[in-house]
Amino acid sequence: MLEVANLNAWYGSSHVLQGVDLKVGEGELVCLIGRNGAGKTTTVKSIAGLMSKVTGSVKFEGVELLGQPAHKRYLRQLAYVPEERRIVPGLTVRENIRLGLLASPHRTRESDVIDEIAETFPRLKERLDQQAVTMSGGEQQMLAIARAVASKPKMVLLDEPSEGIMPVLVDEMFEYFAALKRAGVTILLIEQNVGLALRIADRAYILDQGEVVYSGTAQAMLGDEEIQERYCSV
Repeated sequence: MLEVANLNAWYGSSHVLQGVDLKVGEGELVCLIGRNGAGKTTTVKSIAGLMSKVTGSVKFEGVELLGQPAHKRYLRQLAYVPEERRIVPGLTVRENIRLGLLASPHRTRESDVIDEIAETFPRLKERLDQQAVTMSGGEQQMLAIARAVASKPKMVLLDEPSEGIMPVLVDEMFEYFAALKRAGVTILLIEQNVGLALRIADRAYILDQGEVVYSGTAQAMLGDEEIQERYCSV
């Protein structure tokens, strides 16, 4: 479904990504892991269309995305959940979810979609009419995910969803990611909680200083403590 080849990206004169290659098959959950500053967030931002200086190739369902703006990529049913969450102040939980439906073919079923999301995320169901920014960090992260999946995307890019979240909410979140995968949604997941991520993933890539230094099955990486210690400790 996603094929990234020789991806290079810059912040100003800083060459952050240096020839990244990765693939994500339809229905797979693939992890992108590595130390802070390895280039993980830059990779998903480049895929989502949020980097200004990028070369290489990013193909989604065989269509080249480089050169297309972020909203065009979203319309191809490629959703992105940023690390910063980007919850909109002044809007309720319900209104934030509605934003995910504005350009979706499912917007005519808005009430049904919100009902489905409320059943999936009980914590949000209780807070639909609450100002979103008054919720806890973990609840806001759930809202960011709910807003992204409201459009029923084919693929979701998730950037550090468990960052700063209490363990009980992290467990709920990862149960949901596993359920999304079972439902056929393709996922590229950036995650610092390597053990938890690998337990639900099919495959994984390790980034180090802007390059892919390892790729393999999640099971193989889960059993390789030396690789995890070398490349994945913060």
